[in-house]
Formats: sequence, structure tokens, C-alpha cells
Amino acid sequence: MSLDQIPSKRRLEMYKALKISGLLFLSYLALTLSVVFNTPIRTFDQWVHKIDMPNFPWIWEFTIRRIDDLGLRGLTASILIILAIFIGRRFQSWRPLNLAILAILLLNLLVGASKIGFGRTKPRLKIDELFADGLSYPSGHSSNALLTWGLMAYFIYRYTHKEPFQGFRLRWAVAVISLAVCAASILRDTHWVSDLIGGLFVGGAILVLVIAIDRAWPSKKQPS
Repeated sequence: MSLDQIPSKRRLEMYKALKISGLLFLSYLALTLSVVFNTPIRTFDQWVHKIDMPNFPWIWEFTIRRIDDLGLRGLTASILIILAIFIGRRFQSWRPLNLAILAILLLNLLVGASKIGFGRTKPRLKIDELFADGLSYPSGHSSNALLTWGLMAYFIYRYTHKEPFQGFRLRWAVAVISLAVCAASILRDTHWVSDLIGGLFVGGAILVLVIAIDRAWPSKKQPS
């Protein structure tokens, strides 16, 4: 299908999504260079790391761990796939499942390659080194949280358009979940702040790229 055959509204949405995705990828690259060349962002990482976190009661520790799990790869991917299958069966379309699988593959390839390539050590080791066989940068938890919950929100919005599943409200829910996962990682000292920001950039870039791909191919089975 040529670009001229795409309805004008979808074409504009596709171009907008591609621009946003490109900006997020560039932001990730800029942040990565800042981390590699030891700019003040890593000084800020150390400052946050050295803050004495309170000793939480076991119930709060349990709660923080469960919030952190909202960015767990296996959990988020499983929920996304189940939702995609459910919506796909409801509307007799393979599109939600195909987009979900594409998003998961892209995220794991990019984040996995970055983690192995940069080899950044975890903050719990009390030392911040690159190319040291670590797996800290970027954060898989923050990227998983934004991508998977964001894509779930997109599916629900595109295939229902019903209250309370309006797009604006869902965006706030995704933002709250993503920031909560980042906060939980900081409290548990499992990632540097720049790891989490990098993960958000990667997850956001892939999320919007997948949305652009969805907008590029019209479907009679998709309500909007």
C-alpha cells in the first residue's frame, strides 16, 4: 500500500509518531554518550545512590517489590500477549498479537544488546564502571513498563473508545505505572537513575514506532 492510499488522518498520526519515536531514539543516544563520557549525569547517579534510604517495614518492602514487578519482563510480556489475543479474538484480527510480538522482540533486542555492549555495573556493587560485564544500562524494568503497559493502553483505546478507557486517562495510568517502577528501582538500589531514564527513552521510542507501524496499514477490523 502506498502512502497516498492511507487515509489522511492515519497518515498524519503515522508521521507524528515517527517524529516522536525519532526524537526519543536521539534522546537515548544523547544520554548514552553522556554516560559513556562520564558527564555530570553520572555524578548525579552517585548522589542519588548515596542517599540513605529509610528502613521500610516488611509490608512496604513487599509493596515496593510488587511495584517493581510491574516492569518485570516475563510478567508484562505475558499480560500483553494475553490481552492482545483477547482483543484479537474479539475483533477477529491478528494485528494486536502481531504488534505485541514485534514490540517485545524489538525491545529485547535493543535493550539486551545495549546491556551487553555497555556492561555497566549495578549500583549495589558500590562502583560505577562501564564495559565491566554488568547488565545495568539501560533498565529493562523501566523500558518494559512503558512499552508494555503503553501498548496495552493503546490497544484498549483503539479497539473500544469507551469510558473509562479514553486515551487521556490511559496515558496518565501508563505514566504513573512507569514512574512508580522507576521509583521502586531507586528505593531498592537496583539501577542508576540514568539507567532508568535510558530505559524510558528506549521503551517510549519503540512504543511510538509500533504505533506508527499500526497507523501505516489501515484495517477494516480496527474501529479507529
